[in-house]
Amino acid sequence: MPRFAANLSMMFNEVPFLDRFAAARRAGFEGVEFLFPYEFATAALRERLSGEGLTQVLFNMPPGDWAKGERGIASIPGRQAEFRESVKKALDYAAALDCRQVHCMAGIVPAGVSPTTATAVYAANLAWAAEQAKPAGVRLVIEPINHRDMPGYFLNTQAQGAAIVEAIGSDRVGLQFDVYHVQVTEGDITKRMEQFMPVIAHMQIADVPARNEPGTGEIGWSYVFRRIDELGYQGWVGCEYRPAGDTVAGLDWRERFDV
Repeated sequence: MPRFAANLSMMFNEVPFLDRFAAARRAGFEGVEFLFPYEFATAALRERLSGEGLTQVLFNMPPGDWAKGERGIASIPGRQAEFRESVKKALDYAAALDCRQVHCMAGIVPAGVSPTTATAVYAANLAWAAEQAKPAGVRLVIEPINHRDMPGYFLNTQAQGAAIVEAIGSDRVGLQFDVYHVQVTEGDITKRMEQFMPVIAHMQIADVPARNEPGTGEIGWSYVFRRIDELGYQGWVGCEYRPAGDTVAGLDWRERFDV
């Protein structure tokens, strides 16, 4: 049976962020993930995790200026020094939260930057970050994101992500397989899951098209969940969806799909 982690950036928005840890625990979750922890002190987050007996599964590296539309800076020329500082900051938080995986967002490539240049910058930045993370006991993950939700994002397909993982080494970098993004961009979810399972380090779920909880859209979840088990996936599955209504009421999908 998959191990589900609540995404506290999207779920339990009925309460303030720091109260979502307790809400997730009451709902039966043992792990949590979220987008960014940086507006909170590590001590405050650690207190909530420890108090609820939760595992911090994943969070993202600083994304640049999110309010201005930046979605990571790893592939953007001229931002290498800022990127290195963001790696250090993320690893400080990972150590404090005992988080073993951190998502490195590739970024939206600016107009006028060639794919060749963006690829070279991204490869160099990611390799450097992975070398910093490994001694700290942290593996980086990279996530292909669909162009409908994030136009211009550098990393789009599972094959592209898997090739990068294999080039740097799966002991340093893993693939973040988000079922929602896979369905929007490529489809053929379980065949891609089978193909890339050797390099998948983290999974996330949401239904298509509205990115709500499983059972609200077009994906055949009974089969998807069964294949996750049959393929021997041992990692966490992050519930990175926007509840269609009340978060707790919407969790009945776990009973519906017997997970």
